[in-house]
Amino acid sequence: MGLDIGELYRALSARLEQIVRLDVRASDAVIEDACQFAWSRLVHHASRVRPESALSWLAKTAIHEAFKLIRREDRDCSLEVEVEQLGGAVLGFAGVRGPEELVQDREQLALVGRLPERQQRLLWLHALGLNYAEIALQERCTQRTVERQLLRAKRTVRSLAAE
Repeated sequence: MGLDIGELYRALSARLEQIVRLDVRASDAVIEDACQFAWSRLVHHASRVRPESALSWLAKTAIHEAFKLIRREDRDCSLEVEVEQLGGAVLGFAGVRGPEELVQDREQLALVGRLPERQQRLLWLHALGLNYAEIALQERCTQRTVERQLLRAKRTVRSLAAE
């Protein structure tokens, strides 16, 4: 028997959000995103979920997603926060750059902007002077992951520059 998602949503959405809020300490945005993710997964898996177990299935899915979002938020710290933590002194540039150098710098920045967000962040942290161990500690990953991601980022920027 198939699920009527609209009817289930009207009946269970408030209760689902309440359950997730009780189990996960997170912002409203994370809770709402996790619940919406669970509903979207239910649409995809509607043929496998029985109506009487829908709430528990949704709750388990939403809670799992909320924890995933929290871990991602912890890992994905903005560059502005990094600069604040490291101090504004790291942004001081020595010397005056000519127009040709500035154009090259802008082109390089545009190429970096085409990388995945995580690789961009790792490149920025490395450019700010952090070593692989410090980046790994900051990003809550292994040094090997930092090394691989930076290698991929640099390789991608080089290939984009060659185009």
